[in-house]
Amino acid sequence: MNLLIANQTAYAYTGGVAAAATNADSARPAVVFIHGAGQDHSGWTLQSRWFAHHGFRVLVPDLPGHGRSAGTPLASIEEAADWIVALLDAANIQRAALVGHSMGSLIALDVAARAAPSRVSRLALLGCSVPMPVADGLLAAARDDEATAWQMINDWSHSPRGLLGGNTVPGVWLLGSNRQLMARQRPGVLLAGLDACRRYAPDAAALAQIDAAIHIIAGSADRMTPLRATLALQSLLPTAGLSTIAGAGHSLMAEAPDAVLDSLRGFLLP
Repeated sequence: MNLLIANQTAYAYTGGVAAAATNADSARPAVVFIHGAGQDHSGWTLQSRWFAHHGFRVLVPDLPGHGRSAGTPLASIEEAADWIVALLDAANIQRAALVGHSMGSLIALDVAARAAPSRVSRLALLGCSVPMPVADGLLAAARDDEATAWQMINDWSHSPRGLLGGNTVPGVWLLGSNRQLMARQRPGVLLAGLDACRRYAPDAAALAQIDAAIHIIAGSADRMTPLRATLALQSLLPTAGLSTIAGAGHSLMAEAPDAVLDSLRGFLLP
């Protein structure tokens, strides 16, 4: 479905349920899935479709400048969080569960901590750390040679098993699919997202005061937001639960789609 946000068209996938049906049933609990840097809504296909067909109102937006959404990438996590609040307004959603991966997890976290705490019912954070450092070499590649940056991300975001293959979807190339997903984004989108992640520095006291239920999902083989960083994040969020997916890297939804769905079902279902 297309929405108008700040006079620009924003696309949001609705999980395979017609937008008219989604809008008509405002009584259903809402869940918003937020993608990471250099990605778009398609990273959440399995999880979003399951929830859309099991009683939830689902939105999976392409952030500004990404995928099918117009505009330019937002310069900071805070701006992106404010945009998510505007998305909720445009879709007439008063309160929603937010599920974010990597950069998307920081955006979801900022909505719950600063932008609109009362609008967040539950918060699921995948591949998340605070701070979320980005290697200088990766930033330079994203600025000067995006193809090299795509290769670096593929190398670092997949587990050793993922680098060898072993996709749970027969016939689909894990690394090739991710590379093509990054390649179809507009020039500069990846750099903007990585830089926003690098600069995000939320107030620790505000994080500790988040009222929404929180669950963190981490891959034990994640090298971009390693488990030690996830545990440090959990210490900033006193009520947060944690699920660890054995052997998974940072690309959790691609490497372990069923395990991610199972964790989300356990957290989001009433």
